[in-house]
Amino acid sequence: MILKSSALSALWTFPSILISAFVIAWGAEAAQFLVSQGLALAILAWLQTMPEFAVEAVIAWSAGKDISKTHLVIANFTGSLRLLVGLGWPLVYFVAAAFRKKLLAVELDREHSVEVFGLLLPLVYFTFIWWKGTLTIWDSLPLSACYLAYLFVLWKIPPIEESEESLEDIGIIPRRVLMLPPGSRGGAICVLFLAGGALLYFAAHPFLESMLAMAASLGVSTFVFVQWVAPFLSEFPEKLSAFYWARKVSTANVALMNMVSSNINQWSILTAMIPIIFVISSGGMRPIVFDEFQRNEIILTILQSFLGFLLLLNLELRFHEALILFVFWLVQFVVPSWREEMIFVYLAWCVFELARLVVHREMPPAWTALRETLARRFA
Repeated sequence: MILKSSALSALWTFPSILISAFVIAWGAEAAQFLVSQGLALAILAWLQTMPEFAVEAVIAWSAGKDISKTHLVIANFTGSLRLLVGLGWPLVYFVAAAFRKKLLAVELDREHSVEVFGLLLPLVYFTFIWWKGTLTIWDSLPLSACYLAYLFVLWKIPPIEESEESLEDIGIIPRRVLMLPPGSRGGAICVLFLAGGALLYFAAHPFLESMLAMAASLGVSTFVFVQWVAPFLSEFPEKLSAFYWARKVSTANVALMNMVSSNINQWSILTAMIPIIFVISSGGMRPIVFDEFQRNEIILTILQSFLGFLLLLNLELRFHEALILFVFWLVQFVVPSWREEMIFVYLAWCVFELARLVVHREMPPAWTALRETLARRFA
């Protein structure tokens, strides 16, 4: 009876999540004219990943009480990151292509190079974490520093200049907000963020509980649920916002950067939170120690995100690149026993992309754009 009741709560939690995603997206659309687009997307990512933070916090707390549940901690954050890159990025491309009816590249702005390289920083440090085989409370400091450095650079980037052309590209509600007197705009945007965030906060846990009840009734295993089902559900708000923007040619790049910003958020702040909660729960300064299976899950996730980084160095996402990311993810999802083999597939493709950079002997556009952006803002 309790299981049925939890499943039925999806009737109100699903529409609530849907509404909250659109309200927060409207706030971000308007906010990019007051602060930099990247900073607006970073705020958006914080709000959207609240359910994922909540799920990971509960799992980390349980692992602190019962060390045998550590594998669920790894399952959740690796699954959520692999879903973002392997399913989220390609779907943004294909949604954009479907509305444009052309397989054109999703082109990024030059200032999006900050997000591209913002993804690299925590990846480099997490490679060190994978190498040593432990995640400790001391790792939280450099991971948090990566995110703070990323936010600091975004803070220095000016907002988009208002023009009739730029205002026509956004939705009706954010456009109406921007038509308000200057003194009222900021308050209206805050209301959108707070209202959407509050709705998401109160609906997130019942939503996940209802989906868990439905998964249990269908006989889905705990590990599969934690690695794939729970992350898909907890990332549902950001996918909705991204597809809302992907419909339009002018904002397809914003949709992709929404996903990348969530990647940065989860690689840095979310993973920094895990050992802190684990230590508090366990009551001692114990590290989270990875076994061979968990280390394979982590390096597979690192290589997938690193491949995504390499593919964005040209400041665009092309058809074959989106297809590669999706197919590689689909193979490991459909045939879990091939995950070790997929490590070498990702590694080989990363080496191929790095070799292309060496052969061309040209600085990738994202690196050139980053240097220009930093020179302008920190000169």
